[in-house]
Amino acid sequence: MRHDRHATDSGNRARTAYAARGALLTATALLAVGASAPAAARDVRSGDWLVLTVTRGDGARPGDTRGALLLCDPPRGHAHAAQACARLASAKGDIGALTPADGFCTMVYAPVTAHARGEWGGRPVEFTRTFANSCVLAAWTGPVFALD
Repeated sequence: MRHDRHATDSGNRARTAYAARGALLTATALLAVGASAPAAARDVRSGDWLVLTVTRGDGARPGDTRGALLLCDPPRGHAHAAQACARLASAKGDIGALTPADGFCTMVYAPVTAHARGEWGGRPVEFTRTFANSCVLAAWTGPVFALD
């Protein structure tokens, strides 16, 4: 019996250490994205910019968050920068004012949280919304949060 308890304790410690390492890596990545974005934006000196992140699920597992710095004058820093900047320009930088595209998404609940902060038209931007799944996120925001 003692051997089984020792194996269980050892397994719990290994899982705890793995979770702690994952959380540390995630926090480091987020800090790197957050710290570099304002510095890069200051280097641009003008124009519209947003730090964008998408977190899948509850964000508890390492690697669930992706991020990008979107610069729009000229468009860069994002896989779909020109399209994302055009979509944002159509809403004057107000992500909450974007309207969904026509289409159908499954009713599977696999939450994704989109977050943006930065500056658009000289005004601060802060946006956070959790969508039911990545299809719903794409329908509402188009290329803006297409970080994959």
